[in-house]
Amino acid sequence: MNVLVTGASGFVGLAVVNRLAIHSKFIPRAAVRHINHRLPAQVEVTQVGNLASATDWNAALQDIAVVVHSAGRAHVMQDTARNSLIEFRRVNVEGTLHLARQAAKTGVRRFVFLSSIKVNGEGTLSGKPYRAEDKAAPIDPYGISKMEAELGLQRLARETGLEMVIIRPPLVYGPGVRANFLSMMHWLDKGIPLPLGAIHNKRSLVALDNLVDLVVTCMNHPAAANQIFLAGDGEDLSTTELLQRMGKALGRSSRLIPIPAKFLEIGATLLGKKAVAQKLCRSLQVDISKTRKVLDWTPPLGVDEGLQKTAEWFKRLS
Repeated sequence: MNVLVTGASGFVGLAVVNRLAIHSKFIPRAAVRHINHRLPAQVEVTQVGNLASATDWNAALQDIAVVVHSAGRAHVMQDTARNSLIEFRRVNVEGTLHLARQAAKTGVRRFVFLSSIKVNGEGTLSGKPYRAEDKAAPIDPYGISKMEAELGLQRLARETGLEMVIIRPPLVYGPGVRANFLSMMHWLDKGIPLPLGAIHNKRSLVALDNLVDLVVTCMNHPAAANQIFLAGDGEDLSTTELLQRMGKALGRSSRLIPIPAKFLEIGATLLGKKAVAQKLCRSLQVDISKTRKVLDWTPPLGVDEGLQKTAEWFKRLS
């Protein structure tokens, strides 16, 4: 089966390509903006430029049965774009729908879209996780753009018969992770005391290997067609627990100071870091029971195994 992976040089896209490259059932084609030498030598690479409403995908889509669409404008904590929603829509909505329309015209059977849990919202009450069937409630421009892309893809599926599969992951970690998760590992590795020893929230995460396994499952599973699935490891952690277990994986003692979450949020707000504090202190849980039941899928990695793989990669950076 020929599979086109967009965003193939990115964190998730590269992992999908690497997995498909050793899977005899699939023949991956990597779509990238710029040639990337990290891609496996045996993988066909096609340079398509930016994800936009005028991108020509015809050559990349020839003889393709499934598209895994991981490319897009990523969420960042402090977006400097003057009108970020316009920019997110230009790439994540217009660019995605343009690709999907061309895919339908060239005979692609299935389109697997990497969306985001931000379509559901920004946080949950403890013990009340998001479900795939919940009403969308995005708050920030990134989440809104992903929701609008999902809606457009669902309309296109009804009009053309192109099968859509939407996957909404929470925070993804694993070898190659960047941003706040990488910073957290640096702090732990250096033994920096952190005021995060009394956070009693619950947050869902998904190991990169688990997300890739789910993507591959959704590429060909007959029950996946036109469904929305939430991704996760199946175990939720508090911020304190995550730091403790990541420290253990790194072989470091986590130096956590037990400051109550409400005081952290107050202090962070005064420093202009309210959004960061909310991520650290509040809950965001996902219910993957539909994913398990419909696909007969179980996350292959436990949290500690996923953290250990991430720690081993981190140590090799040093």
